[in-house]
Order: sequence, then structure tokens, then C-alpha cells
Amino acid sequence: MLDECLEALITDPKGIYVDGTLGNGGHAAAILERLETGGMLIGFDRDVDAIERVKGTLKSGGGKRVELVHDNYANMAEQLDALGISQVNGLLLDLGVSSFQLDVAERGFSFQQDAPIDMRMDRTQGQTAGELVNLGSEQELADIIYRYGEERASRRIARAIVEARGKKTIETTLELAAIVERAKGGRRGKKTHPATLTFQALRMAVNDEIASIESVLKSMVGRIVEGGRIVVLTFHSLEDRLVKQFFKRHVPREESLQQGGVRRIGEEPAVQWIWKKPLVASAAEQAANPRSRSAKLRAVEVGV
Repeated sequence: MLDECLEALITDPKGIYVDGTLGNGGHAAAILERLETGGMLIGFDRDVDAIERVKGTLKSGGGKRVELVHDNYANMAEQLDALGISQVNGLLLDLGVSSFQLDVAERGFSFQQDAPIDMRMDRTQGQTAGELVNLGSEQELADIIYRYGEERASRRIARAIVEARGKKTIETTLELAAIVERAKGGRRGKKTHPATLTFQALRMAVNDEIASIESVLKSMVGRIVEGGRIVVLTFHSLEDRLVKQFFKRHVPREESLQQGGVRRIGEEPAVQWIWKKPLVASAAEQAANPRSRSAKLRAVEVGV
């Protein structure tokens, strides 16, 4: 949904734009192509491998118009302050795990390849998913799997994990996936692997993803210039619901007064929807990129 993201995001080709999730650099490179002299791109990623991977390409294409920051986007406001930037024209967030992280076995995000259970987006800090799986209580694991994975079998899966680790430490992604699969009674002809939601939940917990999304939206909505945009691409219902509810609180609505008349209510700054409903990938894109099947794109403009 690259074109849709860019059409929604860029309102002034001479403005300052932030890509909060550099990943493979595709969105960032496309933003740069649309910017004119005076325009600037600031790219964030908590994964130092992502920064190193895209730095050469983006810097050669943008030079001084590009600033790359290795940090969680939850800290975006503070990092912009350090750069002397008080407002920007647009913010793009492509949420979730990148295809590069999924494809590199040793990162431990995927059960398609055997590897240590890491799942940290920033490998320089924090608890690994393997540590969480082997040290977390049964109740903690069940809560995480239910909250972040919306997995109905969360208690059964947590119990199976605790029983398995009582015999030996759970060391690899394939070991963990097999435990979850047995706990759920096998695949039973389903296309989606039984461990999908559990792996999603552990990844989100280890990286504190929900709190980070809330933080960046809350801190950045007031830093977008009037007429600027926030564009967010989500890949599962928990993220999408959070983004939708945040934006909805900032969309003004009218409330009738007992004494007559109406008043406008809603959190400041006010925003307006670019589209009433989220955009989804075309059938052609879904066929070419299966991950896009669950994608939802929401966008708002600041100032009403």
C-alpha cells in the first residue's frame, strides 16, 4: 500500500516527514523521492540492523536531508527536541515486525526456521522471549497470550509451556511452536499455524509494542503542523483498534446542551479523517504479498 501511504502523508514536498518504522527502507526511500529541496526525512528504528541496512542507500539519495535515529519511536518527541525540531508535516508508522526480521532465523521471530527464541526488535536491551517463556509464571504467560494474541486457548497453552519447561528449558522457536501446536490439538487442516497468535503475543510483550504505539501517538499529535497528517498501517486488530480509538477521541463531535445549542467536544488538537473507513490492500497486492491481507491503513489530518 505504498502509493496510498504516500498520497495520504505528503501535503508539502518541502516539509519535514518522519518515518517511525524504517524497516527495509522502502517507505523512506519513496518519501525522499517525493520531497523537493528543503524537504527533510527523519527515520526511526529501534533495530540497529535496520539502520545499518538502509543508511547507505538513504544517505546517498538524500544527503543532509536525511536524519536516521536508532531509538524506539516511543521516544520520538525527545529525539526531535534533541534535533531542534518542534513540528513536522507528517508521521508514518508501519507497525509490527518487518519482513527482514521474520526472514532472519537468528532473530527468533518466526517458527518457520529453528533459532533461539529472541524476538527483541532492539537486541541491545531487554528481556528475550525465551527468558519470558522460561521464567514467566503460568498466569503471566496466559495473560500475555490472551491480551496480545487474543488467543482463546491461552490458559491451555500457558499450562503446556510450564509443564514442558519443567522437564527441560525451552530453547528454540520450533520447540515452542510444537508445544503450542500440541496444546491446541494440532493443525486440523487449518492454513494458519496454531502458534501464530502465541508468537505474536510474546513478540508484542517483549517489545512493549502497545505502550509504544500509545506513546508515539500521544506525544506526536500535537507536533504535527496544521494541515499535516498522521498515517498508520496496522496488521492486526489489537493495533488497529488502538489507533482507531485514539484518532476518534481527537475527531470533534457536537454535544447538545440542556439550555439549547450545541458545543464541540473532543481532545485537542482536533483531527479529521482522511477516509471514513480504513483502506485495505487490493486483491492484486494481496496475491503478490500475502502479509498485506491483514493490513489496514488509517490517516488523519490535524486541524479542523
